[in-house]
Amino acid sequence: MPTLFEMTTEIVRAHAGSTQMTTEEMIEELHKVHAALQALESGKPAAEEKPALTVKQAFRKDEVICMVCGKGGMKTLKRHLAQAHDLKPGQYRKQFGIPSTQSLSARSYSEARRKMAEERGLGDVLAKARAARDARAQVKKAAVPAKAQKTKAPAKAGKAVPPRTAGKAKK
Repeated sequence: MPTLFEMTTEIVRAHAGSTQMTTEEMIEELHKVHAALQALESGKPAAEEKPALTVKQAFRKDEVICMVCGKGGMKTLKRHLAQAHDLKPGQYRKQFGIPSTQSLSARSYSEARRKMAEERGLGDVLAKARAARDARAQVKKAAVPAKAQKTKAPAKAGKAVPPRTAGKAKK
């Protein structure tokens, strides 16, 4: 059976192979993984740690860093959260106290998408679609007769209910 140190190095080596890490980040990761494995081995639950990043640090201009695992270099978090952590954006926001006004994408990515939408005239298309929907709703509301808008009268008390058919006994 491998030792705690050997397991720690294998875990960190695998993580470093898929994520670029500085020397300091690798040393910090070694300490975190070793502490977590020690806690598992001793049977004590690992202490809940506060995220190493603040919201401001995690949501940068050109990248977003996951506050769960520390992976960075992403433009948006939604897919990463679903695939890597099985989290929905609302759960992630609640877990780290992120306000609903904070986008889960890099500012440069959001700005580029907004600019592209404006260039394509999608704002005008949206405004026209909303106006058309509102007009249809007004026409539909006006077409409904006044009697139909009233609530239905309660069912009559003496209404007959069809008799239940007798079936074969269930086994």
